[in-house]
Amino acid sequence: MARSETFPTLSIIIPTLNEATHLPLLFADLNTWPYNFDLTLVDGGSTDLTISIAQIQGANIINSPKKSRGYQLKTGASEAKGDWLLFLHADSRLDQGCGKSLFKITQNKTSKNFAWYFDFKVKKDNLEFRILELAVALRSHFLQRPYGDQGLLVHKELYHRCGGFSSLKIMEDLDLITRITKTAKLKRIGENLYTDDIRWSNSNIIKRAIKNASLREKWRKGHKIDDLAKEYYS
Repeated sequence: MARSETFPTLSIIIPTLNEATHLPLLFADLNTWPYNFDLTLVDGGSTDLTISIAQIQGANIINSPKKSRGYQLKTGASEAKGDWLLFLHADSRLDQGCGKSLFKITQNKTSKNFAWYFDFKVKKDNLEFRILELAVALRSHFLQRPYGDQGLLVHKELYHRCGGFSSLKIMEDLDLITRITKTAKLKRIGENLYTDDIRWSNSNIIKRAIKNASLREKWRKGHKIDDLAKEYYS
């Protein structure tokens, strides 16, 4: 489609590993934006149609030698051409109007002093998901701790000043956010970012939240990241 306006160079970075079922939906959301942007996909060795789908989209494709989301995000950021970086998970979905909100933020010169996150949402009517969304909103606002499934919009200057992503298999989002909050404040974009409900629906939400909290505490105490990754994906 013809794009009427151009972001002050926005680079969208998506780490992938066998995301063929999710990418077409995310790309469809991005293609509704009337703005030009730089799209980079960093793949950790997909064996499905992920690469083919990205090629059809016209994305810049980087083949990562490591299956590590932190490494993939770090690699994508190092290759990004834009002044602004938007990090998204492949299973994310966006509301149609969010492109306008992002454009407005990137047009404001003071915005680059902050990092920006989406509101976490799950497209499911269950009450437990509404409670989960509220808990995430409170944590993000009061504790300044949004996580990777809420996306991250950050100016390249702030990103590099904080050291960027570390090559971690997990906790890469918390690691970067912790460093960002030492020098800058995080703000809501004011738009929803929907995450795939399958990974929440297939597990007890309370037990999963407790497990994740336990892993974060172990990470803060210095446990080996490889051991934490094995526990997380078990």
